[in-house]
Amino acid sequence: MTQPTREQAQAVSMGWKELYLKEDWWAVWLGIGLMAAAILLFLGGASPLLKVLAINPGGLRWSSLSGLAAHFEQNGGSYLLQFILWLFVFGVSGRIMGLKLSEFIVSFLFLYVLSVFMFAIAGWVNAAKFNLEPPLVALIIGLILANVGRLPKWMDAGFRVEYYIKVGIVLLGVTFPITLVVSAGLVAIAQATVISLTTCLIIYFAGTRLFNLSRRQCAVLGVGGAVCGVSASMAIAASVRAKKEDLYTSVTLVVVWALVMILVLPFISEALHLAAGVAGAWIGTSEFADAAGFAAASTYGKMAGNEDAAIRGFTLMKVIGRDLWIGIWSFVWALIATLRWEKEETGVKPSATEIWWRFPKFVIGFFAASLLMTLVTSEYSRGDLNHVVKPQLIVPLASLRTWAFIFCFLSIGLTTRFRDLQPVGWRAFWAFTIGVVANVCLGFLLSVYVFAGYWQRL
Repeated sequence: MTQPTREQAQAVSMGWKELYLKEDWWAVWLGIGLMAAAILLFLGGASPLLKVLAINPGGLRWSSLSGLAAHFEQNGGSYLLQFILWLFVFGVSGRIMGLKLSEFIVSFLFLYVLSVFMFAIAGWVNAAKFNLEPPLVALIIGLILANVGRLPKWMDAGFRVEYYIKVGIVLLGVTFPITLVVSAGLVAIAQATVISLTTCLIIYFAGTRLFNLSRRQCAVLGVGGAVCGVSASMAIAASVRAKKEDLYTSVTLVVVWALVMILVLPFISEALHLAAGVAGAWIGTSEFADAAGFAAASTYGKMAGNEDAAIRGFTLMKVIGRDLWIGIWSFVWALIATLRWEKEETGVKPSATEIWWRFPKFVIGFFAASLLMTLVTSEYSRGDLNHVVKPQLIVPLASLRTWAFIFCFLSIGLTTRFRDLQPVGWRAFWAFTIGVVANVCLGFLLSVYVFAGYWQRL
């Protein structure tokens, strides 16, 4: 993943300009917009067009290259229309947010072609036999291209990791009935509260008491490990006015441990024969980035034969549970930094609206998508829901969601250049790693034993 810029490190609220200048809000507009358009096509009897726009080769089960080639020859026009759709929605929004369009178009074309290749691998009849899961394959291929090859830096314009995952999370709401979100969400928030408080305080006090690190650096490290990785590190760095070097250290540690967890957690879960929902919750409790967590949860879900349950467990735990703590911790650390650390320097008290400005807005889109789909499907019988609504509306939207996830997984690899990661001192490394161990162990205890009954029912 890319390093934060100096402007990101010093980010402050943009006020209501956030509605059209921040990825969080654009993820809401695009996710809900795509969903609304799909519903209109479905209600208007134009479901075939929706299926064309959502096409992918992941379900082909091809056994020969000639069969795969025949699929692309037959559906070349559909893929062209789909590419134009994605290029338009991401290109226009990216241009408004300040991207250079000429760079984005070339980069996104490269990303789209690679994504088609990832789906094609998943569609091979023997893919499951060799554990060629699309998220993991996409990540590995991306890492190889970024670290063995020499992709130009400007191509990062199309590798928008957080943007793609946020759009995917909003579209994920399509397959989450609001009743499930409300019932399991309370458990997720309770578990996330225990994790967030424990991990943050362990890292903070380990850093300040054992390794003599600065309080601001430990605050950034603590929340980076306890909540949402890169985004949380950026938010807290702004709240406490940390040095940009402190932010870079936290981001580097988050990236390294997030990649480790992608490779380790699914296989440990498989060795322990965990239920898909339980493993998803554990991954959601233990991972340090939304995108990396989705990759791990999706990988194990496919291994366990129940990808939906694993992704649901992860989303409820990470997106609804832990990510909500970004705003809370931002406000708390802003209070501490201002009233305790900086009062003599600034004399300014933080505003209560800080929680709103730091709140991850794409979560609103997730809830809105869940509620909208629940309302649309509530009048259909179970038979019509399974034989009409799901194949003609929900499945195509789920396919679009999967495209967004694959864009994200590839972008993680393509933007993770090990040569560019900032050097990390051993004291910061061990303070963060102590928190990692506590996070994983406590998350396992809560997911597998304390709240297992909730996660197993997913």
